[in-house]
Amino acid sequence: MTEGQHQTSSQENHRAGVVAILGEPNAGKSTLMNRLVGEKLAIVTPKPQTTRSRILGILSLEQAQLLLVDTPGLNEGVKALNRALNDQVDEAVADCDAALLLVDRTRGWRLAHDELVDSLAKRRTPTVIAGTKLDLVNRKTADWPPENLEKAGPEAWAPVVMEISARTGEGVGALIDALVTRLPFSPPLYPEDELSDRPLRFLVAELVREAAFEALSQEVPYELAVEVVEFDESREDLVRIRANLIVTRASQKSIVIGRGGAMIKAIGVQARRAIERLLSNRVHLELWTVVEPKWSKRPNRLKSLGYS
Repeated sequence: MTEGQHQTSSQENHRAGVVAILGEPNAGKSTLMNRLVGEKLAIVTPKPQTTRSRILGILSLEQAQLLLVDTPGLNEGVKALNRALNDQVDEAVADCDAALLLVDRTRGWRLAHDELVDSLAKRRTPTVIAGTKLDLVNRKTADWPPENLEKAGPEAWAPVVMEISARTGEGVGALIDALVTRLPFSPPLYPEDELSDRPLRFLVAELVREAAFEALSQEVPYELAVEVVEFDESREDLVRIRANLIVTRASQKSIVIGRGGAMIKAIGVQARRAIERLLSNRVHLELWTVVEPKWSKRPNRLKSLGYS
């Protein structure tokens, strides 16, 4: 066999496609995608509903390329932001080649899982269902898979069910294999050295928002957004970034700034370290706090911030 024939055969056996990562808030979607891609693309905090945007992580293997879409956790609510987040989940389900439904084993099977399974079954979407946080579960007493799953969907639609720990990596290799076999044959859809379709500005804004989520009290983060307004790479040895932390009330602005500027300084220190790891360069980060009372209720503003 000639070299050209070998390359053609290799391409014929290559698989590629979109995998929608679905589940409730804090099911481990962002943690898993970051582990699979090998870089921190999606922010991770103990607080639910951290992910607000569909983020594409690209995992390139020798014979496959997985386009991993990290979706917001399904949430109840009628506000424009809630609707925008749920719309992103619906779009991901409609557009994917395969679906990965994550179920937090510490909380068990819930109504939201039944609804997602029904939607995937009706579409005949190839599906893998993974129980997460295996490292936190007593395997002798925990029942898996749940009884609901045995009756899920039509007989012709049969999801693969497994268990994983995104934190320790247990079961992740088998999960990748299961997802690859459910993708269509296709050449790579992105260059092998790309890790995401999101621009660096967006990823930087997410890292700032993660630092704010970690530092602030319970109520403030959910009404906070981050917008990068300056991203200067003109110097090889330093990236200059200026970002606005957008809140809805003047009282929240005071909390974000903190006494003597202590809070916003702490957010900046944590965010700068994460951004420097992402960019592999020194970073000068400047943060400002801006009050926009209705940012989360304005569809156009949500779009400008990357949430729809």
